[in-house]
Amino acid sequence: MKSLRSHAHGHSLRLTAPRVRTASVIGLLCALTACSTLPPYAKPSVDVPDRYASAPQASKGWSVSAPADAEPRGPWWTLFNDPELNRLEARVDVSNQSVKKAVAQLQAARAIVDYQRAGYSPTVTAGVSQSRSRLSQDVLGHSLAGKTVPDYSAGVAASWEPDLFGRVKDATVDARDTAQASDADLQAVRLSMSSELATDYFDLRSLDIQKKLLDDTVAAYATSLKIVQQQFAAGGIDASAVTQAQTQLESTRTQDTDLDVERAKLQHAIATLIGVPASSFSLPSDTTAITVPSIPAGMPSQLLERRPDIAASERRVAAANARIGEARAAFYPDLTLSATAGLESTFFSPWLTAPSLFWSIGSQLAGTLFDGGRRDAALKGATAQYDGTVADYRQTVLVAFQQVEDNLSALQTLASEAQTQQRATAAARQSLQLTTNRYQAGAVSYLDVVTSQTIALSNERTLDRIEARHIDASVALLKALGGGWDSSSSIRETAKATSNETLSETSK
Repeated sequence: MKSLRSHAHGHSLRLTAPRVRTASVIGLLCALTACSTLPPYAKPSVDVPDRYASAPQASKGWSVSAPADAEPRGPWWTLFNDPELNRLEARVDVSNQSVKKAVAQLQAARAIVDYQRAGYSPTVTAGVSQSRSRLSQDVLGHSLAGKTVPDYSAGVAASWEPDLFGRVKDATVDARDTAQASDADLQAVRLSMSSELATDYFDLRSLDIQKKLLDDTVAAYATSLKIVQQQFAAGGIDASAVTQAQTQLESTRTQDTDLDVERAKLQHAIATLIGVPASSFSLPSDTTAITVPSIPAGMPSQLLERRPDIAASERRVAAANARIGEARAAFYPDLTLSATAGLESTFFSPWLTAPSLFWSIGSQLAGTLFDGGRRDAALKGATAQYDGTVADYRQTVLVAFQQVEDNLSALQTLASEAQTQQRATAAARQSLQLTTNRYQAGAVSYLDVVTSQTIALSNERTLDRIEARHIDASVALLKALGGGWDSSSSIRETAKATSNETLSETSK
């Protein structure tokens, strides 16, 4: 019994020792896999003002502390309540070629995320081969000298590199952050194209308003010319009045015709933005007055979340940070685990029998001992690129604040300018009426009427141009504020899309 117990106890030890070694190796691999060379990431700090300098606390709908539900969201152009603009904007996402290119770039970036994530999985290959070989008969001491030997084999090989020091993790993080930057780039392109379309559309509408003004003016001048010609025929005035009236009429006709050229260019630009040939697109004239909506600017800090270009710059900083981790991982060795199994036989008939089985299992730990400073240079380069992306991010933020301030200031100035110009235009109209009455009474010459007409028309057109600049500034402000875009929702959508694509590929 003692001998049996000793034998059993020794057998137990022989079974336990390999298990202990295996558990130790697995534990070591798990511990190493948990290691990471990825530097801790924090969003770069930027100076954010407490309020916009050009946005008064309470003036014409502007409010620094406006509630979130008052901010423009989603399709920001609907704030203008223009059905035609809404219809055109809906076609940008579908047909604009710049948007399509940005979508393709986003899809490529998401594919790279899946490619890098595949590094966590083993690689399995399979193959079948058949060959015939003959050794030279003049080879001494070889049993197969002078013989022809066929060889039939089939096998499966698998290899896996555990992510000991986070190389795969860092590359995946880099790809993920780059994909999120591409998502924000897509939103920036959409915002740019939609704002450009809105600007062109409102400029075209402004030309329609000016066109109507000039058409009406040409008709009025033509009537005045007939009256002057009748007065000249009756001998009441001299020929100079007729010449002045005719000059005034033809000059205004020239201005009227010139608007057609500008309108055609804007119409062609709109056609390109919505992805249709310029020759097959036209917009009817619309002289309805354009109303500038009230646009709460919100808190300056909200700009960092609502500008897609800022979000793209920040994501590129995160990606550059991950590339530092990749460069650090190159200093550590790589562990490769491999296994091979298959069947091999000189003759085909016993190929599927047990004696034909072959297999191997092994591991390899390899690292670079000397590379002439290449890895050091790569790490320095990655660090320098990170510093550059931080500078780009801060510059993007500075430019964003500048654009918001520029357009807030422009809106205030143009609103004030429009009020003074309205008074000037009203005064010019009254002056023209008084001068016309005096001319009909014989108190002044027709030259005075022509001068008053020129001043009145000039003031009318100046007012229309100011109002056009006002609406353009409101579009530019909405663009500068990010158009209601939300970076957090975009990142969620990118992560969801990437996950869905991965699941789709797995199911295949």
